[in-house]
Amino acid sequence: MPTTKISGSFSQKQETIRKIGSEPSKFSQLRWLWLGFSLTGVAMLSATAGALLAVSLSTTPLMQSRLSPEEAAVFSQGNISTTNLKLPELTRPVNILVMGIKVLPSDLGEKPDPSLGGYEPVLNSFEGLSDTMLLLRFNPQTKKLIVLSIPRDTRTFVEGAGVTKINAANVYGGPALSAKTVSSLLGDVRIDRYVRINVQGVEKLIDALGGVTIHIPYDMKYTDNTQHLYIDFKAGKQHLDGAQTQNLLRFRHDKLGDIGRVQRQQMVMRALMEQALNPVTLARLPEILRVIQSHIDTNLSVEELVALVGFGVKMNRSDAQMLLVPGQFSNEGEYEASYWLPNRRGISQLVSQYLNSSDESEPKERRKTDLTNVKIAIKDSTGDSESVNALVRKLRRAGYRNVQVTEPWSETLSETRILAQKGDSEAAEAVSQALGTGEVRVESTGSLNSDITIFVGKDWIQQQKSSQ
Repeated sequence: MPTTKISGSFSQKQETIRKIGSEPSKFSQLRWLWLGFSLTGVAMLSATAGALLAVSLSTTPLMQSRLSPEEAAVFSQGNISTTNLKLPELTRPVNILVMGIKVLPSDLGEKPDPSLGGYEPVLNSFEGLSDTMLLLRFNPQTKKLIVLSIPRDTRTFVEGAGVTKINAANVYGGPALSAKTVSSLLGDVRIDRYVRINVQGVEKLIDALGGVTIHIPYDMKYTDNTQHLYIDFKAGKQHLDGAQTQNLLRFRHDKLGDIGRVQRQQMVMRALMEQALNPVTLARLPEILRVIQSHIDTNLSVEELVALVGFGVKMNRSDAQMLLVPGQFSNEGEYEASYWLPNRRGISQLVSQYLNSSDESEPKERRKTDLTNVKIAIKDSTGDSESVNALVRKLRRAGYRNVQVTEPWSETLSETRILAQKGDSEAAEAVSQALGTGEVRVESTGSLNSDITIFVGKDWIQQQKSSQ
């Protein structure tokens, strides 16, 4: 699908962009893609099964749009995978920009259908604002997956638009400009490939995976008749289908706004990782591939997709680390719109630790943590206030001074979780050692202003009882 070049202001662009139909992928391409994913599943049982077929996988990009030579040059041109007479494998760390796109008829300059009473149905298009932006780093050296969430309201420079929200980059220049903008924000981090998926695709993909089981931390209620958006969730563990998950991800009406939505995205991704790539999931691959064909635009080749799936099959779920672009909310009235203001120093530290291009398999020198500066937030899931007080006392005896008990967590946990909220895994490990318990995770789903968030589980109570 050729890319339409449009000049003018941002509002003019949104009024004049036209929906462009995409050509269906060739049957042979879908057949080889299905074969590649099937072989990856078989490889869990036999590393050599289907090796000769794997080398003949098509390398044609699964693209719904065409990039000009200049746009294509934005992305790394080198090989990221190899077959070597076996199933494709990653050859080096790979950075992939993933964007979730929502497009309404008005975004493309189309007049609403009067018979719908103001309701605008979501279109199967990739030409709108990117509601979700993630940078995924697959690292075969460390065996880790890094997921960096980029808030859509991040204030930054977008070529052709000036300083604005980062989600505008896709409207002005599609995946290439989005990649350039994200790379610039992160200090010129290399972007190897992109994936764009529209909201219809997200819904259908989750349905194809059989839904997702997730703990909803608090009641959520919101109604918007113009969007046919009716959200009414009760706190607790629930199994959600695609439409329900989409509503959970769209909800923004809490005190954290867009950042709260980013946290729920990470929660859904974590839950999907826990249940994906099992025999039941493999049985649904034909349906999953139909979703990929019609709702995803990517410059990944079939071979590269198979290599990424193979990486996921072999990866320990605990090696998935989820981060958030460091920053803070803008003050009300400070700008013409509400923004997430990126913290340049924090970004530099995060990129150096998680996204640099050096050989990350080499051990890094451990630094000494200044305990007095570590901000610790405690969320109790047990209802045992005395045990929580004992935890606070133990932390303070260990030298931690900035400790605060915040609102409790509504799901009772059997194991204490220690979250490196801002990516400082060494500080989280130090807290775990001080307490003598706790699963360490690199994840941004804790208290926003903390360095470490501790979700107190029943194991801490048992430890207290055994020590008495």
